[in-house]
Amino acid sequence: MKKYINIKTLVLFLTLGLVTTSCSEDFLDRPSEDSYSSDQFYNSDEQVERTTYGMYGAMWAPYYTKNFYALAELSSGNCLAYADGPELIQFKLTSDSPILLDPWRACFAIVAQSNNLINNIEKDATGNVSKAVIKNTVAEAHFFRAIAYFYLVRLYGPVPIIEDNLALAKDPLVNTNRIEDVYTFIENDLKYAAANLKSKIRSRTPGGENIFVTQGSAEAFLAKIYLYEKKYADSKLVAEKVINSGEFGLVPNFADLFLTSKNNNEESIYSWQWSGAINTYGGGNFSNIQYGLDILNDNASYGATYVPSNDVQDAFEIGDLRRKESFMIYGDSYPNLKAKGEVGFVMDKDKYGDVLANTGAAVKKYVVGQATSETGPADSWGGMNNCNYIMRYADLLLIHAEAIMAGADETASPAAKESYNKVRRRAGLGILGNNVPLTKAALFHERRVEFAFEGEFWFDLGRLPRQEAISIISQQDRGFDSQGVIHYTPTPADFTYPKPDIEVRKNPKLKEAPVPYSFK
Repeated sequence: MKKYINIKTLVLFLTLGLVTTSCSEDFLDRPSEDSYSSDQFYNSDEQVERTTYGMYGAMWAPYYTKNFYALAELSSGNCLAYADGPELIQFKLTSDSPILLDPWRACFAIVAQSNNLINNIEKDATGNVSKAVIKNTVAEAHFFRAIAYFYLVRLYGPVPIIEDNLALAKDPLVNTNRIEDVYTFIENDLKYAAANLKSKIRSRTPGGENIFVTQGSAEAFLAKIYLYEKKYADSKLVAEKVINSGEFGLVPNFADLFLTSKNNNEESIYSWQWSGAINTYGGGNFSNIQYGLDILNDNASYGATYVPSNDVQDAFEIGDLRRKESFMIYGDSYPNLKAKGEVGFVMDKDKYGDVLANTGAAVKKYVVGQATSETGPADSWGGMNNCNYIMRYADLLLIHAEAIMAGADETASPAAKESYNKVRRRAGLGILGNNVPLTKAALFHERRVEFAFEGEFWFDLGRLPRQEAISIISQQDRGFDSQGVIHYTPTPADFTYPKPDIEVRKNPKLKEAPVPYSFK
């Protein structure tokens, strides 16, 4: 008799199951698999491999579709918005805000699926499944669990560490664990993943073979975790290992990073996969709607929910090649972008005089325009096929530079400067000469402009000393043009979000002080 463990009964959210939408044809048109069958269900390598496909994209959709942008880009001061804007821009978010629930549930759904694979797949797969596939699948599950907890701990602070969801179903009242223990747990998962995932060199031709995470992917994230933990020597060592492996590389032209035809390129360390080809809400990438003007999207009646703040616009230097690909202003032209049914878009003030009224700009990054042969189709809600980066090689280079700096205000290290300069060179900007040190301020600024609108800056602010981050934010212009310059000052408590009220009502222990975790 087959035994089924439905993840939905484990108190965690999994409405999408493992709908396997992706930028790759291999990920399209797969059946949903939100139940776990433990008797002769996994009879082939392909069946086992497919168990992780949802964690490459679809299972993250409740978080990514809207809340990913809002929680990171509005709070950081990179974007402004009317919808959901005031409570984040002004630091007035409360535990009953609906924007807090989907990220919590999506991340814990990833944890639940990962736990089920880690705990059960080896015994539930038949002898027809190769040991190598089982080994890699379990390693993927450790990787995805680590990423889920990395978001959880940065968003909500102390959270419960869950390794057995059957035990959780029997006793759902669990304490949160200390932040340092959550980071140790993430670190352990990534070490396991790095030791057991396949190793490979990324193809320099973008495509499906670059979708899957590898040993290098896990090690790159491990370097980032070490940086958050201020284990600078470890971060430097692991970052250099990945850099020297040659697995990843910078895409020569920054603009190419955000073309649909360049999905899964050599710079992508881990990307979420989406597809407008599947008409499942959340199956496509919604950046075209949340960021793009409504004249640039199909099948949606609105656009540009989030617009670039004047503050982030001022952060870009004159001559920075990233500026035009990050946000558009009047006079910008995009020959391959389709708008209002025509290919070749010019942000003409006479023609579109009111569309940039909020701050004089609209986000361009991840905005691919109306459907063309290059973009592929839009889905029924306007979602598109382009992937979005969770980590790319430019991040690793800047992590390497910061790890060498090791918490100091500056460094003269040639290795640190070279990693920093590689990112600057691609942007068409001046580099640091032999006698010019790399400063913490310059590195932090570079991270902001390189990853603007990619969901990074808020987390970078969060790892600064609190008063330093408060000082930066309190000087930002957080007003629309019609309002004039407006400043808001956060408190130290504002750098982590309150846990969703509905989850706290289910588990009052979430309000209690975190406890140490007993590692196995």
